[in-house]
Amino acid sequence: MTDYSALLQPDLGQAARAIQMVTKTDCDAWLGGQPERVRAIAAAQRFAAKPGEMMIMAGEAADDWSVILGAPDTMGPWDLAGVAARLPGGTYRLATGEPGLAALGWLLAHYQFDRYRPKADPVPERVLLTSAPATIAETVRLAQATALVRDMVNTPAADMGPAMIEAQVAAVAASHKAVLKVTKGDALETGYPMIHAVGRAADKSHAPRLIELEWGKADHPRVAIIGKGVSFDSGGLDIKPASGMRSMKKDMGGAAHALALAQLVMLAGLPVRLHMLIPAVENAISGNAFRPGDILTSRSGLTVEIDNTDAEGRLVLGDALTKAGEDGAALIIDFATLTGAARVALGPDLPAMFANDDGLAAELTSAGDAVQDPLWRMPLWARYDEMLKSDIADIVNSPEGGMAGAVTAALFLQRFVSTGTQWAHFDTFAWRSSSTPGRPKGGEALGLRASWDMLKARFGG
Repeated sequence: MTDYSALLQPDLGQAARAIQMVTKTDCDAWLGGQPERVRAIAAAQRFAAKPGEMMIMAGEAADDWSVILGAPDTMGPWDLAGVAARLPGGTYRLATGEPGLAALGWLLAHYQFDRYRPKADPVPERVLLTSAPATIAETVRLAQATALVRDMVNTPAADMGPAMIEAQVAAVAASHKAVLKVTKGDALETGYPMIHAVGRAADKSHAPRLIELEWGKADHPRVAIIGKGVSFDSGGLDIKPASGMRSMKKDMGGAAHALALAQLVMLAGLPVRLHMLIPAVENAISGNAFRPGDILTSRSGLTVEIDNTDAEGRLVLGDALTKAGEDGAALIIDFATLTGAARVALGPDLPAMFANDDGLAAELTSAGDAVQDPLWRMPLWARYDEMLKSDIADIVNSPEGGMAGAVTAALFLQRFVSTGTQWAHFDTFAWRSSSTPGRPKGGEALGLRASWDMLKARFGG
């Protein structure tokens, strides 16, 4: 992984090339105050200070040049990513102001997933200086967390199965002296029946498990973070078409988000009792795969009729939510690449956020706006609970008809949340279908920074 800490440094007056930010509104006034030579160069390059537009300005000496960059009126996380990706290696500083949120995009412009490309072109190191050194550690941690999500999601299922997800969690746990617990085999079958049922058809090397990490002082508020860890989703016996299966290595994106958020909590020493849970499975097909029409008895005791084996994520999350409630979580946040319905409603960029508490929903929405990691609250519409009715069990896992698919999935999960526990559910895409500066095609963290900002605000990080 890129050493992001080397790319954002305190400004101690060291030699650096200047980046002059010019907004479209101020462009004419700025040009009017420049020497004729500068105006001529700007005219030749048709520079109009559109956001992201870059112009190289030569100085008097042979190696004397600076950067003029078109900027928006208010800087966002990705407004320096484009220029960072185009500049040669070296050290840079903004001529005026501080990078603020845009420092994150500067760092992530260096992200590259090259695990399977040993001869990939090296990424030049562009160092950005800042006069606000207190912001460096937080920005670096966010870049590391985002890169962790991207790396895990980008890795194919053959190399990111349940055992490999466990290894990722174990590495993070070891670096923070957290307690790791893994339940599998007979103990999983008896203790977490839905997790076992979904994953039992997979090869032994990809056997299902519940991965738990605990960290922090016992007397601190207990916070549970849960991530859907379906390492590959064939759809099970209700098999997906080839087009729907192609990207299903990303179906563990919720697990990647949960681990990244847990890492942020521990790196910052947030005063909480952290309980991270990842039900890690592969939804495969074999003679012992769970079937449409089966009745599963969940850890909570609720019986679930299986209408569709491709609605498996809510099953594994149900058992994990039950466990989090048993251990007394005051707050639960879960992440899951759960429904196509959420993507139809909100597209790839906006995670659907459901919450059983208006105050929690407001905190998350406000945090997302503040750090420009947008999300959209969706309703836990109680009337749709009737869609989950079963004739022979307590509940079905997937209502007929497909209407309100993201809502009914969230309502299903709510059945497994303990009464009185604050809970937020993110139905996130965890993927970017095309590249933009700082955000390459592939795995992506969506809702991670919003959740982290909420936790910091609430618990005083």
